[in-house]
Amino acid sequence: MSVSWNPWHGCRKLSEGCRHCYVYRQDARHDRNAREVRRTAAFDLPVRRSRNGQFKVPAGEMVYTCFTSDFLLEEADPWRAEAWEMMRLREDLRFMFFTKRIDRLRELLPPDWGAGYPNVIVGCTVENQAMADYRLPLFLDLPLPHRIVICAPLLGPLDLGSYLTPQIELVSAGGESGAEARVCDFDWILSLRDQCVASGTPFCFHQTGARLIKDGRLYRIHRRFQHSQARKAGIDYRFGR
Repeated sequence: MSVSWNPWHGCRKLSEGCRHCYVYRQDARHDRNAREVRRTAAFDLPVRRSRNGQFKVPAGEMVYTCFTSDFLLEEADPWRAEAWEMMRLREDLRFMFFTKRIDRLRELLPPDWGAGYPNVIVGCTVENQAMADYRLPLFLDLPLPHRIVICAPLLGPLDLGSYLTPQIELVSAGGESGAEARVCDFDWILSLRDQCVASGTPFCFHQTGARLIKDGRLYRIHRRFQHSQARKAGIDYRFGR
């Protein structure tokens, strides 16, 4: 089971992968400005209790954290300590967040982090080789008990080379969604899978994107089919470490 927790909403575009951000598209449809970062009404969701005193989010849930922002966003600095504390208190939950700002994480870790909270999974997002070469060395040097690499939106071929160490628990790849989506080539996906198989790293093809090139042909894929079509490709690799 899983639950979404967005303690704050809104973001600033940072790198090429942000160009057609889905949060900006969603906010535009509702006449909201995605650049305005705000703490949400769901801020304290993990520690809310029902009338009988039990937590409203039951033990064992995966909590997808800050998926309408970036957990390490500068504008959220005043609120993050409280968010860390809720993660620490709810050690019976698993929290997962993705970030393009991995270069900020070391300075933002809570004082009692040590080797890491065992229930927190950190995903580092890379969209092209330049961002992989910048972010992943920093990512691998951090004290994290669980780490995954998110290659999305995948904008070109990636050579993850020496980055696929036993510290990486999963590589997940996908194309870009939206009317202005840039193409994703299935050969880029297969190359990443081959690299993961060679290193014994689990791999997931999570989304085709709106424009997928396969065998030289461009396929335009409706949003509601992008996850299911990726699964149908049958290329996920789960038998590694």
